[in-house]
Amino acid sequence: MDRMARTYDRSGGHPGELAALDPIRLLAVRDTPLSLDEVFAAVGDDAAGGTALFVGTVRDHDGGADVDGLGYSAHPTAEAELRRVAEKIVADFPVRALAAVHRVGELAVGDLAVVVAVSCPHRAEAFAACRRLIDDLKAEVPIWKHQKFTDGTEEWVGA
Repeated sequence: MDRMARTYDRSGGHPGELAALDPIRLLAVRDTPLSLDEVFAAVGDDAAGGTALFVGTVRDHDGGADVDGLGYSAHPTAEAELRRVAEKIVADFPVRALAAVHRVGELAVGDLAVVVAVSCPHRAEAFAACRRLIDDLKAEVPIWKHQKFTDGTEEWVGA
């Protein structure tokens, strides 16, 4: 059956109740600041007993060097690849709702770089699905990090 055409029974076993057709509620690669509230609200579901949220921020060091800032750039297929990753998570876990947003452009230390969240019937499933979502996003979605260090050196990560 085509994944997009499948009807998900997110009723928690209550006859006659159906939730949204697609548990993937929010996916984006954007050049504007990210919002924890937006991502958390996107995965709200009355039948979810657990919601896991991961926030990636720009840190002030990497590999013993002080970081001044960084830039993220993305391939034009990044959002499509993000959807492919999200669909794998939905297929492998009992996901009620999923959201993932990654920032591109120039970021300063402390800025939010990525926010992902997953809600599931139970906390263990939510933690596992959220961890796999961020790990697969970082490994498979074509987004590259260009770090700038305080000593004037630079480094591409993931390119």
